[in-house]
Amino acid sequence: MLHIALVEPEIPPNTGNIARLCAATFTELHIVGATGFRMDDRTLKRAGLDYWNEVRLHRHLDLERLYEALPASRFLYFTTKTDKTYADWQFKDGDCLIFGRETRGLPEDLLRKNWERCLTIPMPNKNVRSLNLANSVGIVLYEALRQLGFSAG
Repeated sequence: MLHIALVEPEIPPNTGNIARLCAATFTELHIVGATGFRMDDRTLKRAGLDYWNEVRLHRHLDLERLYEALPASRFLYFTTKTDKTYADWQFKDGDCLIFGRETRGLPEDLLRKNWERCLTIPMPNKNVRSLNLANSVGIVLYEALRQLGFSAG
């Protein structure tokens, strides 16, 4: 089983789309810290359609609580600030894929402490700063599932 962790997500439709992706793949979704919206936001619910009862959703006050909740997991941090691509990484069952806020990403100090497990999605056009959060989660999650033989669940 894989885990997706969103640290302080800000845009309801992104979180809703990620929740639907997690429901479709039996991937647990972890929301860490405060969100930029209410979890009952109508745009969040609409993006997740009627699949919310299929989402294995967990809330954590901070990253330390996430780490405590998943003691056997390996934590992978996604950022535009590294050259190590997700496509060259060997994913393992139980990995937790951590993504930051849409506007700022993950904190620099967190990335520095975990640099050996920081990964990126290559973007050949250097004029584009980042990809949409929901798209990024989808790209990485499906590569991890492909490597694991789509055995999530």
